[in-house]
Amino acid sequence: MKGLTYNPAWDLDSIFPGGSRSKEFRTYLTDVQETIRQLEESVSHFEPGDEKSIVQSLRDITGKLEDAQRKMREAFAFISCLHAQDMHDKESGMLVAERSALKAEMDRVKTELEQKWTLIDDGKWENVLQDPDLQEIRFVLDERRNRAKELLSPEQEALISDLEVDGYEGWSQMYDTVVGNMNVDIEEDGEIHSYSVGQAANKLNDPDRSVRKHVFEQLDKAWGANADFFGQTLNHLAGFRLQKYKHRDWKHVLKEPLAINRMKQETLDAMWGAINRYKTHFVTFLEKKADILGLDQLSFYDVNAPISHSVKTSSYTEGASFIIDQFRKFSPKMADFAEMAFENRWIEAEDRPGKQPGGFCTSFPDSKETRIFMTYSGSAANIATLAHELGHAYHQHVMDDLHGLNQGYAMNVAETASTFAEMIVADASVKSAETKEEKSALLEDKVKRSVAFFMNIHARFIFEQRFYEERKQGMVSVDRLQELMVDAQKEAYCETLSEYDPNFWASKLHFHITGVPFYNFPYTFGYLFSLGIYAHAQESDGDFEDDYIALLRDTGRMTVEELAAKHLNVDLTKPDFWENAIKLCVQDVEEFLSLTEA
Repeated sequence: MKGLTYNPAWDLDSIFPGGSRSKEFRTYLTDVQETIRQLEESVSHFEPGDEKSIVQSLRDITGKLEDAQRKMREAFAFISCLHAQDMHDKESGMLVAERSALKAEMDRVKTELEQKWTLIDDGKWENVLQDPDLQEIRFVLDERRNRAKELLSPEQEALISDLEVDGYEGWSQMYDTVVGNMNVDIEEDGEIHSYSVGQAANKLNDPDRSVRKHVFEQLDKAWGANADFFGQTLNHLAGFRLQKYKHRDWKHVLKEPLAINRMKQETLDAMWGAINRYKTHFVTFLEKKADILGLDQLSFYDVNAPISHSVKTSSYTEGASFIIDQFRKFSPKMADFAEMAFENRWIEAEDRPGKQPGGFCTSFPDSKETRIFMTYSGSAANIATLAHELGHAYHQHVMDDLHGLNQGYAMNVAETASTFAEMIVADASVKSAETKEEKSALLEDKVKRSVAFFMNIHARFIFEQRFYEERKQGMVSVDRLQELMVDAQKEAYCETLSEYDPNFWASKLHFHITGVPFYNFPYTFGYLFSLGIYAHAQESDGDFEDDYIALLRDTGRMTVEELAAKHLNVDLTKPDFWENAIKLCVQDVEEFLSLTEA
């Protein structure tokens, strides 16, 4: 629409007016606490009896559980948004601490409930779940009961939850606090400017290598100056997890992340195995990029550098309009949703100091709204990130009418919708390029995403596996963390780079997140899984949109292997699916090499 301008600042007041001092939000938090208390009371009185009484109790309790979880997600989403938009807001910092306490309380109640379910014998449990009201959420109930069988006693698990507040969660909050107070001094035109780490990181995409080098060194200096703090946070977060695993007699550190992602070890092995077999193509790409940039080898800060000095930038409104137009070619419903999100200011994209680095999407299930957070500076990568987060938002949107317990999809399939949306926009950008130079630059930007998932994410995975093994023996020093990080990067990038990032373990928030351990491989899974869906979309005869929505709606009530078998007719534990998806990425590399032959 001519003359249309989208506002890059989100509107949180439509959910709870008044920010971190909102009286309405304080009242809502009180309501959340009361809802949890009522659930706790019902759980404490629940004792397995005959099948009829169990059915009645489960109907009542699962209803209260759904209500409590919906309200908690609403409150937690608001706190996350407040904290991200202004990391210097002390009131929001206090709310983050309250959030941890509420989570611990809810975890205690759920643990007690799920362990009571284990007291019901398997035959009776099977009969109970035939009830029509419970059949709908059967997968989730079975999953939670089976996991409860592997836990400690309710008293011990309750103690763990209590200790997490000031232990586990406390270390993560410490990390956020230190990062929020960090500044990076960068020299520009002879003057020193102070930036947040998120703002400074955006400058690593500068086409001028001397600028990238300077920003990389200043960032490394800032992270290095705080490395002792971050060494403590990382060691204690890992130490807390490992103590839990030891007492539960869980032998492998991947047991929990694989369970959370509803995924088999064989699937993970098949994925990484396929990637390793095709890495030489991406090594060739990196070598070609070094040649284009006039370098013998790329440094770590060159991997994401643009190959053209005339980098095209787009205003926020231009970027938004492009996304909506491209979504419409695949899914009119997704395009309508994105347009509504821009119009209703569900997105915080302003480039300003004080914001948390990175981007995220969070849902408000009680309000049936979503909010997206990022920092937009006009690059093609920013547009792709915006599309990525809108994919997350759309995923939740198509699940809004499902039972709340069926909306808990895992991180790996959560990354599927987002990466699919990102892919639509990246592909469209390449096809709409007006010159050979622009097409090469956009294609290179697309291949960079493959490099990120196959090499950068792989380095994180390798690092965490090795770090956790060493952490079992005691604290791991900062020097050793840096050494492990560089070794992992060398292996993942096939020693293609001339310089690596020893403090990447400190700068990457994902290593310090408490909600999901090993916050890395699900990204690569989602990327390749979405490629399979994308290929299916291009081959479909017009019924893709409904098929896609059906797949997304099943993500909270199936394992990933079941999901792929039902909707794509593939076996994820075998290499074929993964190799076919990777070959699509290899085609991008080959096209890029052909375009830049001269």
